[in-house]
Amino acid sequence: MSAAPRRPGTALEVFRVALRLGLTSFGGPVAHLGYFRHEYVDRRGWLTDAEYADTVALCQALPGPASSQVGIAIGTARAGYPGGIAAWLGFTLPSAIALAGFALLLGQRDVTGPGWVHGLLIAAVAVVAQAVWGMSRTLTPDAERAGIAVVAAVAMVALSGAAMQVVTLLLAGVYGWLRWRHLEVSAPRVAPVEIRYRRLAPLWLGLLVGLIVVLSVGRALSHEGSLLSLAEVSARAGSLVFGGGHVVLPLLERGYVPQWLTTDEFLAGYGAAQAVPGPLFTFSAYLGAKAAGVGGSVIALVAIFLPSLLLVWGLSPYWDSLRAQPSVRAGLRGVNAGVVGILAAALYSPVITSAIQSPWDALLAIGCAALLIVWHRPPWLVVLVAASGGAVLAI
Repeated sequence: MSAAPRRPGTALEVFRVALRLGLTSFGGPVAHLGYFRHEYVDRRGWLTDAEYADTVALCQALPGPASSQVGIAIGTARAGYPGGIAAWLGFTLPSAIALAGFALLLGQRDVTGPGWVHGLLIAAVAVVAQAVWGMSRTLTPDAERAGIAVVAAVAMVALSGAAMQVVTLLLAGVYGWLRWRHLEVSAPRVAPVEIRYRRLAPLWLGLLVGLIVVLSVGRALSHEGSLLSLAEVSARAGSLVFGGGHVVLPLLERGYVPQWLTTDEFLAGYGAAQAVPGPLFTFSAYLGAKAAGVGGSVIALVAIFLPSLLLVWGLSPYWDSLRAQPSVRAGLRGVNAGVVGILAAALYSPVITSAIQSPWDALLAIGCAALLIVWHRPPWLVVLVAASGGAVLAI
C-alpha cells in the first residue's frame, strides 16, 4: 500500500470506480492489473507509476488474489479502511453474484447430464493448462526450479491431501531459502510514502493469526459439513495461494470435494468462473452456494478474501524493508516453483481425469487450449466455445 492519495477521497467514490472495474475486467489477474493501472494511474491520478509498481510488488509477494489486494491497497490509501472495503466490494460483487446465482440455478440437478455443462469441465482443462504453461515460463525459468516443480507435482499425485499441499510449499520455501539466500538480489527502491494507521498494522496481523487458529480449532470441534468447516476451508485456501488465482483450484478441491460437491459440480463452477469478470476467487461464492445456499455463499466469499485484506493492512507498512531481504526473496523463489508443481498435479487430477471421457473431449480441450495459448483469445470466448462444443458432442 505504497500509494499516497493526492487528495482525500470517499469510500463511495472508491466503490463506484471499483464496481465499474468489477463489471468490465475480463481476462484474469494480469489483465486486471492493466485495467487498474489505466483507471487509477492514467485516468484518475490517484497514484504514480512508481507507487503503483510498488503496490503490485507487495501484493504479488503475498498469498491471495493479487489484483484484489492491489485494489484493497489503493482503496485504503485513498479513503482509509472503509475505502479498502469499498474497493473489495465493488470489484468482487458482480462476479460473486453471478456465480452464486449459477449455483442456485443448477440446484440439485445432475451436472453429468447436460452437454453444455460437461463443456464447462473441458473449458477448465484449457484454462488450467494455460495457467500451468504461463506460470512455468515465469516461475521455473531454469532447470533447478523446474525440478522443484516436478518433485512437487509427483508428491501431490502420489500423496494427495490438503496437508500435503502445505508441506510441499513449506519444503519448497526452505529449499529456496537454503539455496539462494546468499545471492545478492537487489530490489528496486521507491521513495517512502506515508502510510496512515501504521500503529494498527500489528493488530491486523494478530487478527489474521487469531482467525486461522479459531477456525482451525472450531472445525476440529464441529461436525463435518458445518458452516464453520466451510469457512475454515475457504480461509485456509485464501491464506496459502501463491502464484495466481488458478492455484486456488487444488486447495479448494481438496476441501470441498466430496464433502459438499461432486467433482463434476466443482469443475462446472470453475469453468463458469472463467466467463465472468472480476477476481477468480469469487469461485468460492459458487462453492458456498452449492454447499449451503445463500448463507454459505456469503460465508465462503468473506472467508476466502479476509486473510488477503488483513495481510495487506498488516504488512504494507513493513514492505519496503521486507522485500529488500535476500532470504525472503530466496524463499519465495522456491515457493513459486512449488506452486507450479501443485497446479500441474491438479491439471492431471481432478481436471483432466474428470473432464476427458472420449477422444472428442480431448480434441475439444486441445482446441480450447490453443485458443488461449496460441491465439490469445479471451477466456470467456473459450468458455462459450467449450460449452457449445459439449452440447454438440452430447447430441
